[in-house]
Amino acid sequence: MKRVPFKAGVHPFEGKAFSENEKIIKIEAAPEMVFPMSQHIGAPAVPTVKIGDRVLVGMKIGEAASFISSPIFSSVSGKVKMIEDRQTVTGAISKCIIVQNDFENECAPGFGEIRDPNAVSNEEIAEIVKQCGIVGMGGAGFPTGVKLAPKNAEDIDYLIINGAECEPYLTSDYRLMTERTGNIITGVSLALRLFKNAKAVVAIEDNKPAAIKEFEAQCKELDKISVMPLKTKYPQGGERRLIASVTGRKINSHTLPADAGVIVLNVATAYAIYEAVCASKPLIHRVVTITGDGANRPGNIDVLLGTPASFLMEQCGGLKENTEKIICGGPMMGFAVPNLEFPVTKTFSSVLALTSDDVVKMKTTACIHCGRCVGACPENLVPQLMAASVKAEDYEQYEKLGGMECIECGCCTYVCPAKRPLTQSFKLAKAEIRASKKSK
Repeated sequence: MKRVPFKAGVHPFEGKAFSENEKIIKIEAAPEMVFPMSQHIGAPAVPTVKIGDRVLVGMKIGEAASFISSPIFSSVSGKVKMIEDRQTVTGAISKCIIVQNDFENECAPGFGEIRDPNAVSNEEIAEIVKQCGIVGMGGAGFPTGVKLAPKNAEDIDYLIINGAECEPYLTSDYRLMTERTGNIITGVSLALRLFKNAKAVVAIEDNKPAAIKEFEAQCKELDKISVMPLKTKYPQGGERRLIASVTGRKINSHTLPADAGVIVLNVATAYAIYEAVCASKPLIHRVVTITGDGANRPGNIDVLLGTPASFLMEQCGGLKENTEKIICGGPMMGFAVPNLEFPVTKTFSSVLALTSDDVVKMKTTACIHCGRCVGACPENLVPQLMAASVKAEDYEQYEKLGGMECIECGCCTYVCPAKRPLTQSFKLAKAEIRASKKSK
């Protein structure tokens, strides 16, 4: 069943051919691993180890500091070398635990023990997900244990599994969907048990026919899990757009999906739930896409969390000499980074290497009032007026224009013929407004 595609949005160059046919492979662990305590929305985790302590694979090294937080686990065995502040991929500073890998791969007690999911109660499922440090792996990293425990659980009638992967170049979710379909479905079934009135819908963009076929084949005998192909259009995978496409319901910055009777999980998160409940494994690894003309060996890598991005790229053949820009997270919503001196974290999805031929330097000029940004905005905002208010530092007007509803998808910047950094200015404006309100 296909739904009418949402209005606005864009069709950027997909770039998925670089890696979509590359099966998931594993690489060896790095000699030194770096574990930031902030890999999620909410309070950073608090270190539970000290310098000189020995840690084991799957051992908790950071405890959740508040209700909205998430624990951190070591992905290797070894000794804690230091605990210090370091920069993460977003540019933020986080306290990090640096572990010297001893390559013995000694596991914490209970790690990897197989469980019969039918013997696990619903209450235990929710607690396991929380204690295993699972967060949203397709977005900002909201703690999944919190998401699966809304106050109105009986009012949830949709569990949407986000397999859209609309961000250009990224293929890690696609490979998970085609290679580990059954495990993802098990994870979905476990999450679904927490919502007695809900049905699950696996939403996949129709540029992924192999994934759709695989899920349809394995879900055809399941009463409460179905597959919904979606029209390929960016940002189809954005939470608000996805909910509207699947259910017809709308949410905004003042409401949560649960307020509309919906819970949304990424396919990688569903897979992590399967591993936590059925294999007693906390979140210590994820699949990352290495892609772009500047990558010597594009692919989809199952990498341990804490692995330095520089080591990851070395294991994948490194970068070509004419690489000019590195983006982590995709070209529309990712971060351009000056180097690879940061670790892989729970929300780290890709390394996109662009060459000098890919990067076109364009001069920013004045707005020509063409209205393309308005037509592209999936939130029905007026970016040209929002940008004017930001330039004037009139943040009150920015809010009146609905600026806080901006989802920072990048569509307005993408279509702007004047090459104005609209999305960047909106990010800064929203941060300024939030900081101002927090200080009052």
